[in-house]
Amino acid sequence: MKPIEAPGYSINFNEFGYEKLSNHIQESNYSGIFIITDSNCNENCLGYFLQNLATEITIEIIEIEPGEENKSIETCIQVWNVLTDLGADRKSLIINLGGGVITDLGGFVASTYKRGIAYINVPTTLLAMVDASVGGKNGVDLGVLKNQIGVISNPKMVLIDTYYLQTLQENQMRSGLAEMLKHGLIFDKNYWDIFQDLTNLNTNDLEALIYQSVEIKNKIVSQDFTENGIRKALNFGHTLGHAIESYFLENETKNNLLHGEAIAAGMVMEAFLSKQKNLISAEEYYEIKTTILSIFNTIPLEENDLNAVIDLLVHDKKNEFGVVKFALLNGIGNTMLDQTAKNDQIREAFLDYKS
Repeated sequence: MKPIEAPGYSINFNEFGYEKLSNHIQESNYSGIFIITDSNCNENCLGYFLQNLATEITIEIIEIEPGEENKSIETCIQVWNVLTDLGADRKSLIINLGGGVITDLGGFVASTYKRGIAYINVPTTLLAMVDASVGGKNGVDLGVLKNQIGVISNPKMVLIDTYYLQTLQENQMRSGLAEMLKHGLIFDKNYWDIFQDLTNLNTNDLEALIYQSVEIKNKIVSQDFTENGIRKALNFGHTLGHAIESYFLENETKNNLLHGEAIAAGMVMEAFLSKQKNLISAEEYYEIKTTILSIFNTIPLEENDLNAVIDLLVHDKKNEFGVVKFALLNGIGNTMLDQTAKNDQIREAFLDYKS
């Protein structure tokens, strides 16, 4: 697959990506390499990655515990201390090998350690391949509030190898599909239409869909790196989705949701808000809802959960002057930015999602 050129770095694929990575390391004269990963990837992915990496530079492995609950400043402090103890300097390279938690946290650690050192993302989950590893957004959660602390800074490169998808459970694969569905809904109706029938999907089809998804995100980010305009479209489904995800994280009676599971629910509800504003037709909304719910189970949200979810909306990082802002659909394949919704409208969207 041909590399995708992003502003300031390239996104490389499969075997060719390792050649590019090894050449980059050889040309850059790094003083040391530090791989940030979690215990799952250490067991299932690290050996394969090291087999394909050609370098004589000393490599240190920094392992953290998996899970969104570990995407925190506390974990960053531990990693910064380990980097210091191991003698990492400003010419060191961090390689983030893992899913979205690793690429988000690892990019933030690299961007702030000694005021910024080089990093490379090697995503190992579908979600990280099509979303988290691309675009330069790095950060951690503040308690249960998603991505409240962070920076936007680009990696030196991204290496996407679909081999790692073999290590994923089915629910992790579904989680990544949510962001791919979103890319079609906000940018490319023809891409969205492919997801109407996934029964005959094979490995080559999946690789092509991943490539298209990364292309869509890169096209959007390339126009608006700091998210003052069109990049806000990527937040479709995330205003309500992040609030739902945060609520499940903080509520001890609920099982934690995967990111894609929460975003899938958020997309259905925000598509309903789009219908309320006559931005999409009832037929388009029905198509969106039935497609998403054919892939994702309905989240067990009760009516008394909704007030807590609405309360969490005020912390959404896209808000301005205390007003909750949504990126809604303007027909399938287009968006309308900076939209608002009243609590009664959100309640109606919630009830329709459950129906």
